[in-house]
Amino acid sequence: MNIDGKTVRPIWLDTDQKTVKVIDQRQLPHRFVVADLTTVDEVIHAIKEMYVRGAPLIGATGAYGVMIATCNGEDAADSLKFIRQECERLKAARPTAVNLDWGVNRVLDKVLAVETPEERIFEARVEAAAIAEEEAENCRMIGVYGAERIEAISLEKKGKTVNILTHCNAGWLACIEHGTATAPIYEAFDRGVDLHVWVDETRPLNQGARLTAWELGKQGVPHTVITDNAGGHLMQHGRVDMVIVGTDRSTHTGDVANKIGTYLKALAAKDNDIPFYVALPSSTFDWTMTDGVKEIPIEERSPDEVRYIQGMADGQITRVLVPPEDSPAADFAFDVTPARLVTGFITERGICGASESEIHRLFPEHD
Repeated sequence: MNIDGKTVRPIWLDTDQKTVKVIDQRQLPHRFVVADLTTVDEVIHAIKEMYVRGAPLIGATGAYGVMIATCNGEDAADSLKFIRQECERLKAARPTAVNLDWGVNRVLDKVLAVETPEERIFEARVEAAAIAEEEAENCRMIGVYGAERIEAISLEKKGKTVNILTHCNAGWLACIEHGTATAPIYEAFDRGVDLHVWVDETRPLNQGARLTAWELGKQGVPHTVITDNAGGHLMQHGRVDMVIVGTDRSTHTGDVANKIGTYLKALAAKDNDIPFYVALPSSTFDWTMTDGVKEIPIEERSPDEVRYIQGMADGQITRVLVPPEDSPAADFAFDVTPARLVTGFITERGICGASESEIHRLFPEHD
């Protein structure tokens, strides 16, 4: 994406071809900081601590992590054993996003198919880069298909502003380019549709207020940051025309795991007859699970993410304690929205209903 006149991605390979560079998203929007990843430990730390986050970006980061493992395992006594062990550690970094397993396994398969360390490094580098480019193109196509729905609402409203509500950050920062939930917004905006985005703050880490608002502002898209609990009120009063969210893992039967609070937005949308769309590349579908509520692992993170809030004060990024110091807290990172609440999936191959038959119609190779 173009940020202040410069083309920026959240992950890229340095000129030495061994160092992976990522935007440290913990620092946004107040500071733009780039971190270097040269070991698998650093990649795992970046994933766990959310330097990088969002299903497609986590997948790409895991893919580049395999490349780093092949580079660092070149001199190991048993390099293939070393690489396999590093890949298992990578896949365990975060449990909910299915893209991490997918990205790691895809590169590992290429590595295991060749003989020499030099070939392994080359294949890992090429495959990781291919994953990044494919996901960028998939997100572009999500934008193309999703923008058609936004344009249709605009026509129904005779050109009046289309109000879209989104949750968390499913933008280019969570992907490689364009985003998932934001891709249709950017595409429709570029086509001249009059639109406005309600940006959920997305507690506890405020990825909406910090990241989505920053993204939209840099692209000139009209938006308003709201509290997480304001969406239902806005829907009741006709101030939301559609909801578009991303997902970290969706079953091939239509259940959707996304940032905590998504389920409540889907319930409010259903109650107010507002279309609720989930945007995702096919890499985020889990083709093995059928019951998302029972089967998708829900990550529980540090309670301190709930207890403290981060912001800028006197030119410094700082954390502030909110509840009583001795109050227990719990941090559930995701929830699952059942398929019955989802209007449709926006994918790189088009839009489909949230059912096994509809999803497999678009992706018959997974029958």
